[in-house]
Amino acid sequence: MKVTLYYAPIACSLVPFVSLNEAQADFEISPINIRGKEQMSPDYLKLNPKHKVPLLIVDGEPLTENVAIQYWISKTFPDANLLPSGTWQEAQGLSLLSWFASGFHPHISRCNAPTGFCDVPGTEDNVRNLAKKTLMSSFQIADDMLAGQDFFFDHFTTADAYFFWCFRRTGMFDVDLSGFKNCQAHFERLSERPSVQKVLTFEKETLAKFKARN
Repeated sequence: MKVTLYYAPIACSLVPFVSLNEAQADFEISPINIRGKEQMSPDYLKLNPKHKVPLLIVDGEPLTENVAIQYWISKTFPDANLLPSGTWQEAQGLSLLSWFASGFHPHISRCNAPTGFCDVPGTEDNVRNLAKKTLMSSFQIADDMLAGQDFFFDHFTTADAYFFWCFRRTGMFDVDLSGFKNCQAHFERLSERPSVQKVLTFEKETLAKFKARN
């Protein structure tokens, strides 16, 4: 089985990168320079017309969307326990992944590129502020869920990887997350995890290579 992950630094493709590391999978990484618009190149659009990352290619077949990719990884590498066991708990794990994908991620995108959601001149700050308000409410829910827990379930799952990205990416904007002590502790805990450290090191190296090209 040949597995290739198309990955961009900073982007949510960090999530399957971490999960594949956790699974000790044999896979290749194909970096995409989003700032250089490589995701809009004809070659990449042939693979993924959605012009997004992550993209997983398995034996020549493409799979897009983070929740689906995470599910495939968890099922393909069951010994990694990347989703909780049992039908109900597994559904709860998928519910969390879906929440991060639909309840956090779009608002993070609004913080990053507000004109992509409203191009009326002078509305950028309003779009960002509304997104931040929703994110703060969501982080409070997550903070309550993490009270007294190292992870969202009784062990690390793909949901933890996705939430790590959500917290990290939001923190790159002008958003004060210091009040979410449980989320912060979760973030720091995952930052020390070998699977995450490997991604962060690769990210730093990849960004340096992209910069050197320019």
